[in-house]
Amino acid sequence: MERLVAAVLAAGVLQVLLATADDHYLLSRIAFGSCANQSAPQPIWDAINKFDPQVFIWLGDNIYGDIRRPFIFLGKERTIGPWQNAPRFIPSSSSEMLSRYNSAKNVPGYLRLRAKAKVVGTWDDHDYGLNDAGKEFSAKSTNQRLLLDFLDEPQDSPRRKQAGVYTSYTFGPPGKQVKIILLDTRYHRDPLSSDGSVLGDSQWSWLGKELRGPPSAITIIGSSIQVISNLSGTTGPLFYMESWGRFPKERDRLFKLINDSKRDGVFFISGDVHFGEITRYNCAAGYPLYDITSSGLTQAVEKVLPSPLRFIVRFLAWFTPSTMRVKNQNCRYRSCTYGEPNFGAIQINWDASPVNLKIQVRDINGLPVTGVDISLSELQAWNRTIKAGQDQRHCTLEVKLPWIVRYRLAILVYSVLALLLLALVGLICAVTLACRVCLKKCKTD
Repeated sequence: MERLVAAVLAAGVLQVLLATADDHYLLSRIAFGSCANQSAPQPIWDAINKFDPQVFIWLGDNIYGDIRRPFIFLGKERTIGPWQNAPRFIPSSSSEMLSRYNSAKNVPGYLRLRAKAKVVGTWDDHDYGLNDAGKEFSAKSTNQRLLLDFLDEPQDSPRRKQAGVYTSYTFGPPGKQVKIILLDTRYHRDPLSSDGSVLGDSQWSWLGKELRGPPSAITIIGSSIQVISNLSGTTGPLFYMESWGRFPKERDRLFKLINDSKRDGVFFISGDVHFGEITRYNCAAGYPLYDITSSGLTQAVEKVLPSPLRFIVRFLAWFTPSTMRVKNQNCRYRSCTYGEPNFGAIQINWDASPVNLKIQVRDINGLPVTGVDISLSELQAWNRTIKAGQDQRHCTLEVKLPWIVRYRLAILVYSVLALLLLALVGLICAVTLACRVCLKKCKTD
């Protein structure tokens, strides 16, 4: 207990010191992650602490604050199926949200991290308060306060007075500055599939000032949902995931803002989807825009199946077309996705010429599962080092693929279901025929 108290006190002192020294803090190691269920074991903090980040970035679903109801097909309240008449997720009370935040904040591994690293972050839907929720959610103001308390945000912080949790930080001396911009993709977001706004007018205005402001060697934009990848364009109509791709006008506006700002060294980090991957888009800003997705610290897509069957998830991840995913020799699996618990790691070698970035998604043991080595000169509009083949490979949006390619996952799934149905019908017919033969034989005897 004494060690935990000491760790908490040290974390508080560290946060104050770093908050007053952002302008001079040379940043070379950053970790980030998302999707941490406070009720689940969290051994991944050991690997994160071993990486020894100077800054850790929460990218949302920092807790699971809403209540997930079971699948109910029949009955008065049905939570799934074409006859669904009740929501699968419902919000919890503010006192329950606070209790869950307290549980998350006192995980021993996370306490050790807070004692030695600056922790910053934004939110996603489950810590916002409700699955897939946007601006219509009524408890967002109360839950904003709870998130900022969890992040030890000072009481006089502008984030406590504005509508939304977006913010930015700048670390490092002149010439070696790292700017971290954290977006709020919940507070002002219009309904899904509306192609409305993700950020809202006030946040767009703020973001424009941030990007057109003083230059920095590196600018990291943290978004709780994926920016580059739009897997919903290839997984539909089976299922859909949240991403900027569901709001194509807003994503185009974001890319145009980055391009018009003439800001070099920009890349994205994101969470939400319960797997890790790296994507890039070559046709937006005069240089490739990367999006490193790490999700989640506890939640992972492969956990839906027992270990012997997890190869099915990996096969489907490989089979689903993705025009933006980076595939190289650094990938552990052929799909270049990773569906088990993971975190993101960024290492900046300021002594290299030009400056080098090593960005990886790492597993529960701290071993890389996918990654890229990027020279900072590659993220500058004046230095066009992209080959023609690469340009085409990472410039075709998922929704522009030929339909036979775009929907091949749905075609496969529906074909398998049709074959299973035919097999079931055949089995029923065979059993029926066998029974008739037996009955006829019995009567003859």
